[in-house]
Amino acid sequence: MTISIGDKLPDVKLVKATAEGPEQVQSEDYFAGKKIALFSVPGAYTPTCSAKHLPGFVEKTDELKAKGIDEIACTAVNDAFVMGAWNNDAGSGDITMLADGNGDFVQAIGLTMDGSGFGMGQRGQRFSMVVNDGVVEQLNVEAPGDFSVSSAEHMLGQL
Repeated sequence: MTISIGDKLPDVKLVKATAEGPEQVQSEDYFAGKKIALFSVPGAYTPTCSAKHLPGFVEKTDELKAKGIDEIACTAVNDAFVMGAWNNDAGSGDITMLADGNGDFVQAIGLTMDGSGFGMGQRGQRFSMVVNDGVVEQLNVEAPGDFSVSSAEHMLGQL
């Protein structure tokens, strides 16, 4: 079952990429008491993700925070080392990278995709959501191959 607006996020382990190295976090703890703009990409360093998705959230960080977002986080079915390197290369210290290496998070929320045709295996779909104290307030899931509703610009219009 796919997660919906009004649903509480499931509690699964994610790995936060930090300057000190990977830090395991439980999603229930991480999302508690904060309003977070979360976006998911099929993979770090992939074309649309690197050229548009991450840069859009980096560019719109101040505007999102001015509209009440406490933190911006990105997740992908990659390991924390890849997520951290990608953020160092193309991102911003204002974006928190949450590795979902085994795909447990996207499986739990029902937003997986099969990237086997591209040699990527099971991945997370491209989406964004506003999560307030662990509850989904906005959910924007892209159609396969699209990039519009999960963008930072679209999210700004929702806040």
